[in-house]
Amino acid sequence: MSQTDIFDRLKNYIASDVLEGNDVGLDASTALLDLGVLNSLEITKLVNFIEATFGVSIPLEAVLAENFKDLAAITDLIVTLERTIPGGS
Repeated sequence: MSQTDIFDRLKNYIASDVLEGNDVGLDASTALLDLGVLNSLEITKLVNFIEATFGVSIPLEAVLAENFKDLAAITDLIVTLERTIPGGS
């Protein structure tokens, strides 16, 4: 899956499921943690969404603020994890 497709799916998920349909300017650098968009419960839900949608497993040691600070960081994490899957991108 392309990086753009991953980003778009993440943005749609956060807009619809976390922000209840209100993306109010959500972009690649929106500070999701600093603005309180993501909290520990929402990160857990997001990890489940990522694993189910993109077929990657997010190791506990990768659940760090730097990997979930914004959509760009989350997208980069998924792309990196996809590359570790045999036959991945």
